[in-house]
Amino acid sequence: MKTKANYFFEVSWEACNKVGGIYTVITSKAQQMLDNYKFNYFVIGPYFPGKQISDKFSQMTPPDFLKDAFEKLHKLDINCYFGSWLIEGEPNAILIDYSGYTSNINQIKASLWEKHQIDSLNTQFHDFDEPILWSTCVGILLEAIKEKLPEKKIVAQFHEWLAGGALLHLKNNNVKIGTVFTTHATMLGRTLAANNVDLYGQLENLDPKAEAYKYGVQPKFLTEKACANIADVFTTVSEITGIEATHLLGKKPDVLLPNGLDTHLFPTFDEASIRHKLLKGKLKRFLMFYFFPYYSFDLENTLIFFLAGRYEYQNKGVDVYIEALGKLNQELKKQENSKNVVAFVWVPTSVKEIKPEIMKNKTFYEDIEDSIKDMSEEIKNRVIYGIVGDKEIDVNFLLGETLVKQSKKRSARLKREGLPPLSTHNLYNEENDAVINAFKANGLNNTKEDKVRVIFYPIYLTGADRLSDLNYYEAITASHLGVFPSYYEPWGYTPMETGALGVASVTTDLAGFGRYIKKFETKNKTKGIYIVPRQDKPYNEIVDNLYSVFSSFVKLNKQERIENKLQAKKLADSADWNILSEFYIKAHNLAIERLK
Repeated sequence: MKTKANYFFEVSWEACNKVGGIYTVITSKAQQMLDNYKFNYFVIGPYFPGKQISDKFSQMTPPDFLKDAFEKLHKLDINCYFGSWLIEGEPNAILIDYSGYTSNINQIKASLWEKHQIDSLNTQFHDFDEPILWSTCVGILLEAIKEKLPEKKIVAQFHEWLAGGALLHLKNNNVKIGTVFTTHATMLGRTLAANNVDLYGQLENLDPKAEAYKYGVQPKFLTEKACANIADVFTTVSEITGIEATHLLGKKPDVLLPNGLDTHLFPTFDEASIRHKLLKGKLKRFLMFYFFPYYSFDLENTLIFFLAGRYEYQNKGVDVYIEALGKLNQELKKQENSKNVVAFVWVPTSVKEIKPEIMKNKTFYEDIEDSIKDMSEEIKNRVIYGIVGDKEIDVNFLLGETLVKQSKKRSARLKREGLPPLSTHNLYNEENDAVINAFKANGLNNTKEDKVRVIFYPIYLTGADRLSDLNYYEAITASHLGVFPSYYEPWGYTPMETGALGVASVTTDLAGFGRYIKKFETKNKTKGIYIVPRQDKPYNEIVDNLYSVFSSFVKLNKQERIENKLQAKKLADSADWNILSEFYIKAHNLAIERLK
């Protein structure tokens, strides 16, 4: 699709400033925007004086039209910086230092009330005023740019209410720039879901404005509503968020903009298979020093499940995940020779430190590991000698009498009484932690008899945490099934990323991505990405549906699991930006048409 605009400016608080999911959206599709707009694609984000950004932003001399606009803003104490964003494609970036314009915030807020009835009394600076101040400065810049390029067709896209000040400034001053407003989740929808309101069941009966005031989010809600209704084109990221926006913001989206991935940045299926084997070895090492001091189990007959995301216990479906695991545990305990499952919860929260007993276990385990490494050449020679000399090869032959005795001592030192911990870290207020209490309530206590063992891993996976030492993508690759049974998930990158890494996953029909791939769903057992029905379903039925997925998955043989991996990767590829970027161009072109 050919672009109708000559210039495209993409405005987000997360440009060169990683905060959440919008950062992923913009960075992963940047190359596609460059392919369409070439050097006339610009992202605009905030500049924070004193913050180190040399790894994200390389400052350059701006083109003449920007230089003139920057000078105009400098006279208003707004300083602008031009350069390239150091991501794939290195798009043009403009960062705006709005700190010198702060004295105008009350005037800006008064204008919001007079022109759009946005009530921003008693707001906090960092919560509301700061992004509105910044985005208003963006609007002033875009107005100055249009003055320098009067004959050019310009489109600007504004992500979330945080960028709304710019959009409202352009409309207040009748600046002839095509405007696209995108909400990735409605402010009120997320708030209601987080407060356990039956959002989708109550949508038609809610009074949005009253609810916004009830929960104290009226400034953001009213800004979002004003932007959705005044923009030339209003967009959301999914069908489910579109339904939400229609009821809560009083505006049906003009275009849906599904989120994509730049799948060429992910490994091929063959590469993913090799990495799975390698990284699974690293994860098994962690599981050995985590569980084996207490008891052992067959790691070769063990599947790794995980849930990852923000600590939104019900929104992210953590409650459903744990309860379904409890049911699976009871089923597997009744069966002979059944699979083992280790189920992770990778959800960051406030922690004190790694549990001391785990660090002791690791130290003793590494002692055993090092002693074997020291003997590796000798052991190799003994194996060769045993094979060539027709010797009976057992532990005593391989290690020798002295090392066998030393190894038994080291092994005895590793052994512990009690049960493996439910969490890798000591938590603040652990006795009231929802995840820990749900484990216990569902009989997931990590006893020797359990077939489903659980680990709450409450930190970000950085690759250097002194435990598994795997980063997020590595940990996914080492696993067999990613589980994301969300109640509130406007899009949901996690099952997409999991599939792109060649790992099967679970999503729901209340997740934007889940609804997107429903059209590709197969009736055979090679689902790749399973879609659990949640919409209009009672809680117990949702748990049973997820339990059925688990029960079926553990019965798959290795070849069937490989087929699931292939299908998961295929489904993730259906959301490549090569395909989905067309929707962005469609929205931009519509905005230009509506300017006429």
